[in-house]
Amino acid sequence: MSPTLRSVGASVTARAPAKINLYLEVGERQPDGYHPLTTVFQAVSLLDDVTVTEAGATSVEAHGEGVGDVPTDDGNLAVRAAHALARHVGRQAFVQIDLLKGIPVAGGMGGGSADAAAALLACDALWRTNVERDELLELASTLGADVPFCLTGGTALGTGRGDVLTPVLARGTYHWILALADGGLSTPEVYAEFDRGPRPEPRRGQVVADGPGGVLTALRSYDPVALGASLRNDLQPPALRLKPELQQVLRAAQDLDCLGAVVSGSGPTVAMLCRDGEHALSAAAELSGMGVCRTVRRAHGPVPGAKLVTD
Repeated sequence: MSPTLRSVGASVTARAPAKINLYLEVGERQPDGYHPLTTVFQAVSLLDDVTVTEAGATSVEAHGEGVGDVPTDDGNLAVRAAHALARHVGRQAFVQIDLLKGIPVAGGMGGGSADAAAALLACDALWRTNVERDELLELASTLGADVPFCLTGGTALGTGRGDVLTPVLARGTYHWILALADGGLSTPEVYAEFDRGPRPEPRRGQVVADGPGGVLTALRSYDPVALGASLRNDLQPPALRLKPELQQVLRAAQDLDCLGAVVSGSGPTVAMLCRDGEHALSAAAELSGMGVCRTVRRAHGPVPGAKLVTD
């Protein structure tokens, strides 16, 4: 990897996007504790910046909204990514990691995974280790199911634990408004509630007999109406049981004439698909005044995956 880098002294910055699960089908919990997944990811234009700087020890600081919930020890995925790459290349992971958070923390949009993906790229560039892309993807898969997608970005079908990726043809640009909730949801708690609760049923009018086929067809033909009707997330019912106030947000999406709405990942962020950029702008302004969420963001997708920041 040898693009021109923005660097100050011995520092490198990389940037990675948030993700939305347009389709998420969750299988039964396996003996290893994991659930098999079939998912369609789309990378969207909420971004985290990760800057790594040569230092005498490994440390991490987070900046931005909600960073009080970001771990600053070895539980941080960016720190784990730096250690994983260092072990892979046979060196010490002595870097200061600075996270500038633009992705909601604990919002179901893959913020921690994005930080891990960006940290892999940034450390590889800082250390000039020139690790092959396939090797970085293998390292990413050891860090978390969403990390490989945050490296690749765009739109992809994920199977296995979500880390076996197949690129998906997606024509056009999709416009989203994102309703951010007060407080987050723990992914392990949402999966535990999924295991306890009844299995999800399709909402009225939704066709899921062909799995993600409806979503994939809509993406190929650039049909936002069909995509909105095909959005599915098996983790939405357990997220709603844990955070019932999200029902108000989903009802607001109908009032705003959105094409579809879905809890993002394990929640609690709700992603609402709009007709176009103008609709997203007006719907975001109206949603902000409804009092059903903490704040509102606009985003578009698909966007590229993690990349080094250039001047």
